[in-house]
Amino acid sequence: MAELKSNSAPPAERKLYWADEAEEEATSKSAPPKLSWGEVAASSVDALSIRETEFNGFLDEPEALNIKAVTTGDTPYTSACTFEDLKLTPALLKGLYTDLKFQHPSKIQAISLPMILTPPYKNLVAQAHNGSGKTTCFVLGMLSRVDPNLKAPQAICICPTRELAIQNLEVLRKMGKHTGITSECAVPMDSTNYMSFAKRPPVTAQIVIGTPGTIKKGISAKKLSVGSVKILVFDEADHMLAEDGFKDDSLRIMKDIQRISAHCQVLLFSATFNQIVKNFVSRVINDHNQLFVKKEELSLESVKQYKVDCPDELSKVMVIKDRILELGENLGQTIIFVRTRHSASTLHKSLVELGYEVTTIQGALKQEDRDKIVKEFKDGLTQVLISTDLLARGFDQQQVNLVINYELPVKHENHSEPDYEVYLHRIGRAGRFGRKGAVFNLLMGGRDEMLMEKIERHFNSQIAQVAAWNNAEDFRGALKAAGLLEWKWC
Repeated sequence: MAELKSNSAPPAERKLYWADEAEEEATSKSAPPKLSWGEVAASSVDALSIRETEFNGFLDEPEALNIKAVTTGDTPYTSACTFEDLKLTPALLKGLYTDLKFQHPSKIQAISLPMILTPPYKNLVAQAHNGSGKTTCFVLGMLSRVDPNLKAPQAICICPTRELAIQNLEVLRKMGKHTGITSECAVPMDSTNYMSFAKRPPVTAQIVIGTPGTIKKGISAKKLSVGSVKILVFDEADHMLAEDGFKDDSLRIMKDIQRISAHCQVLLFSATFNQIVKNFVSRVINDHNQLFVKKEELSLESVKQYKVDCPDELSKVMVIKDRILELGENLGQTIIFVRTRHSASTLHKSLVELGYEVTTIQGALKQEDRDKIVKEFKDGLTQVLISTDLLARGFDQQQVNLVINYELPVKHENHSEPDYEVYLHRIGRAGRFGRKGAVFNLLMGGRDEMLMEKIERHFNSQIAQVAAWNNAEDFRGALKAAGLLEWKWC
């Protein structure tokens, strides 16, 4: 097993939130010195190499996956080749092996879990590929730190959307099925029977998962006690701490908890961290370990990306209908990403009129409708889902093999600049856990071509061109190259 040791010193305007991605376009204590994000000194950074022979069954991860670690202090960490190496309880091991059918840790799990579970339980900022197993890292971390005999909140996980909060709770309950640990989702599950925090009894669940708004309300109403909280998790942490995200609420929650529970461990997980957020994290998260991947290596090797030049809107619709969906009918599920609610509605109408059964999700829908649409898609009852960026982050559906960017994501404040982080999260909905997948970027005109060129430069990656938008053989060849269709030799 690989071992990493370190002797280095510890290093008023209304905001638009990403889930509403321009959906309506008209509408201090001194801390010890810290290493800045990704600062690599030879004495403090190693690539933690895991024996490849230990990882050939469950996850088909990229062979060149290169996770860098920066640790503070003198605590030695030994990567885990098996879940038994982590000294988990028999109840947790049963959940992992029997209910979730895991075989062994993925690379990010093998490296991060010892950092999470080893005293003195240092804070951790972790970045890794979409579909690499990050959710298991922090869910297992929370379940392992909870005292089952203490009937009070001991772990809190904060997510940017209710869909992600509900999904994380489902994973946690499967993994912790045999532990007796109680959990609660602090988002309204049924608006007709919803009870506000002010009217409800105090929360006694040992693990609480919610959005920034609901967690903050619970703490403010004195119904969500944080005096026993040992571990605080931010999922999709780059957005949770971004200026155009939930930065203010996230900082308020973190300070409220740390004021009462000074030794609370903070875990930040995401596939992306832009430089502004990295710099901010280095200032506000004291004495933390880091795991990160270079941005050039973040683009998923198992997902083949394509760009398609389309002359007009109708041709984009026809590409989806006659090329991608027709050829990919038996290849699994498809998510089509759009930038605005209006685009979602228009595209939905066009595809339905052409005879396709599609469902559409966006932020303006009622909570019950959003939950129903997600459940039907996860249960395999629907095959094609149109979504705004509401589901761009964290949405985990292993049967999704095709992603279509009907419109490229752009920054709220500058529509000439791509949103690189959202792009990476979108394409990460395909090819989960190393499975094969394909992404088709539909481009229309010079502006889209400029955005695509910027994305290619940012990730230092050339995206393959589908020669002709109206040629079925070109698309068939693209799907074959992505490993989704078999080659037939004469």
